[in-house]
Amino acid sequence: MSEPQEKPGDGVAFAQRMWDDDVASRGLGMVIDLLEQDHAVVRMPVRPDMVNGHDICHGGFIFLLADSCFALVCNSCGTTTVASGADVTFTAPGRLGDVLVADGVVRAAFGRSGITDVTVRRESDGQVIAEFRGRSRTRRAL
Repeated sequence: MSEPQEKPGDGVAFAQRMWDDDVASRGLGMVIDLLEQDHAVVRMPVRPDMVNGHDICHGGFIFLLADSCFALVCNSCGTTTVASGADVTFTAPGRLGDVLVADGVVRAAFGRSGITDVTVRRESDGQVIAEFRGRSRTRRAL
């Protein structure tokens, strides 16, 4: 059985439906600020349960924010797309009470593969917290 194909132009709605079913991201307080084809902005407050033993935001939560933004961007063309790999570079700490903002954009799409960059910044001062590069693969219809 093949997956239903989305109509052209329905990519943003397709990504929004994926987000609506994403209990993990929403459960961490993430919200979408912007969702358009090949671009998304997602924010997340740093809560007490996200702070590690160094009194900074655990890198896993920062990665998860970037990855959630990446998923929206990759699926904004209306086809089921998944991660094939990702790298993150942490450049500054996030702290309790910060609001982190992930801004993702497609850099290249070729065949069924793509590269998407996500920059995570601290909302209050614009400080770059992390740079994330994700590699994606669009699923073939079965």
